[in-house]
Amino acid sequence: RRSATVYSVRLVRVIARPSVVAVSQLATGGDDAEHCLDQRRHEQARSHRFDGLAWPRMIRRFASPRAQCALVFALTVAAYWPVLDAGFIWDDAGHVTHPALQSWSGLARIWFEPGATQQYYPLLHSAFWLEHRLWGDAPLGYHLLNVLWHATAACLFVALLRRLAVPGALLAGLLFALHPVGVESVAWISEQKNTLSTVFYLAAALAYLRFWDRGRPRPQSTEATGDGRGRIRAYVLATVLFIAALLTKTVTATLPAALLVVAWWRRGRLSWRGDVQPLLPWLIAGVGAGLFTAWFERTGIGAQGADFNLSLVERGLLAGRVGWFYLGKLVWPADLIFFYPRWQIDAAAAWQYLFPVAAFVLLGVLAWAARRGRGRGLLAAALLFGGTLFPVLGFVNVYPFVFSYVADHFQYLASLSVLAVAGAGMVR
Repeated sequence: RRSATVYSVRLVRVIARPSVVAVSQLATGGDDAEHCLDQRRHEQARSHRFDGLAWPRMIRRFASPRAQCALVFALTVAAYWPVLDAGFIWDDAGHVTHPALQSWSGLARIWFEPGATQQYYPLLHSAFWLEHRLWGDAPLGYHLLNVLWHATAACLFVALLRRLAVPGALLAGLLFALHPVGVESVAWISEQKNTLSTVFYLAAALAYLRFWDRGRPRPQSTEATGDGRGRIRAYVLATVLFIAALLTKTVTATLPAALLVVAWWRRGRLSWRGDVQPLLPWLIAGVGAGLFTAWFERTGIGAQGADFNLSLVERGLLAGRVGWFYLGKLVWPADLIFFYPRWQIDAAAAWQYLFPVAAFVLLGVLAWAARRGRGRGLLAAALLFGGTLFPVLGFVNVYPFVFSYVADHFQYLASLSVLAVAGAGMVR
């Protein structure tokens, strides 16, 4: 009979063995992503038995994607259960369908009349239109659905990390599902734009990775994996999901750039034909949607005037401070509030230059390490974090800057890369 101590030590070795391999590949980027994934699966398969002792049935079940998704859903619903008793707040009335838009003609106005809704996110407001027909003005339905969208996004995040062979996928998904910074997006009905758009964003990324991987040669072969029709279906599906994300919230316009960063992380290089060219239509659509939203923020919502009169230098100072603020709240989520104090940006204050300088120094160090084959994953995560935050760094006017330059819901999508690194680090 084996002692409990020996059993526990061996069990930890089994759990850690595939994780250590994967963590090292996260840091270096892994020059061959397919080999990385195959090696990790091989290690996991070998680890199912050790010294004649089988994995406990509970752990085998917990390792399955369905069990992990069920766990994420259960913990998310449990954590956000108190939200179901909440009502409407602040600008929820501007998102829950207005009486003038509750008819079928109102649905047409949502799509073809910019200004009929608070922001021109027609798919989001179509969802609100449908929800209003289902449960009217009862806040319970809106809150419950927002919690479920958040849980779905967390499950898709886990699936995406697993496909990329990033270690600690479940931990990262749970961090995203339960992190206090996410509360503002989940408990606020208006921010269904965040939860729903993130579902489309992650689903589009998963579909695109399927398209990508089916076009890559098999190991020791020049033939591409998968059939041509399957690749086309994957690309079409990914494109439809990306457009759906844009029509829900245009911060998702950063997805094609994020996919290019992921491609660079996986192989250490970018190919024009294989990586950039398929994403060109996405980049054009994303830039167009972003420019339209920026114009609508200024002319339709009012993001202009004295409150937005910042010089280019001041906007650079603001961007540096905003980035560190959001990273700090992810690392230490204390004193979270709905309206943070609005900073006074002053180009004459020397200490305010510390934020952008520190950001450039960090990026320089990470780039230096990546060139030497170490830390490519950390540089990729930093680029993903900063790139996804770009629309709210201060270079583009957004109306909430009237109240504060920062808000927790602004970093809902951007937090994914930082939490992925945190999840990987926790299993080392």
